[in-house]
Amino acid sequence: MRYYYNVLKNYYELFGLKQSCSLEEIKNSFREKVKRLHPDVSREADAGERFRILLAAYRTLTDPDKRADYDMRMPASRAGARFVYRDFLKERTGDAVSQAKLIFYDLLHDNEEEALELYERLLLRPEFSLELFMDREDFMDCAFMLAEEYERGGMYRKAFNLFVELVRCERQKPYFRHFLEEVLSRMRVLANTRLAKALPPRELPGQYFPLLELGLSARETVFYTKKIAEAYRALGRDDLAGDYVERCSAGISAGNHRRVLPARDTPARCGTKKQKLAVR
Repeated sequence: MRYYYNVLKNYYELFGLKQSCSLEEIKNSFREKVKRLHPDVSREADAGERFRILLAAYRTLTDPDKRADYDMRMPASRAGARFVYRDFLKERTGDAVSQAKLIFYDLLHDNEEEALELYERLLLRPEFSLELFMDREDFMDCAFMLAEEYERGGMYRKAFNLFVELVRCERQKPYFRHFLEEVLSRMRVLANTRLAKALPPRELPGQYFPLLELGLSARETVFYTKKIAEAYRALGRDDLAGDYVERCSAGISAGNHRRVLPARDTPARCGTKKQKLAVR
């Protein structure tokens, strides 16, 4: 998603405006672009992604505090000045908010490796969770980019867990909206093909458990319940395999397909609330 990174470097260019533009100019440009970029209107393949970027830009530039913070981060605003925003964040190693912002900043400015390294180091701190130290929308954008980089680097479990967390967040309160399908699509590819090849059989059931609680369709819930059953059968646990097949059938027929896990086998989902993005 290189287009995504490049656009986010300058929200003003996205609207065809200068940094000194007024709030009214931003609103007028937004209304004009929505008519062309909305996924229900545009036939372009990346319409959903571009529309999500447009919304993120609009929310940032129409909020005085977010706009001031964004303007400070823009390369153009620092030209000829001594203050370097990235250096400022790097120096504040004890401030979790600054470190979370640094991860996001590096992802947006083609420093993906450094962003991943910092994220991994911070996850070693018991008190750290990216979600706790960023506003919700920035967290979701940042988590998506982290998942994308993990996937690109072949770290499929970590990518999958972040995509699952994003779906949970979106179910609680929509933000991605049309772009959610992109998240779901990537999560499905990992669940259906990548994980089975990348993980030992004994770890597969634990990776599939969260999919049963994401509010997916009954058909998909059945599919992933069968995946769990197949994984247990491959481990020689025919008792658990049969249990999941039976519980799936009973759950769907009762209209309760989201609650099919036997209590004795339900895993800890991702640690404590503060650690729920820490990937095992």
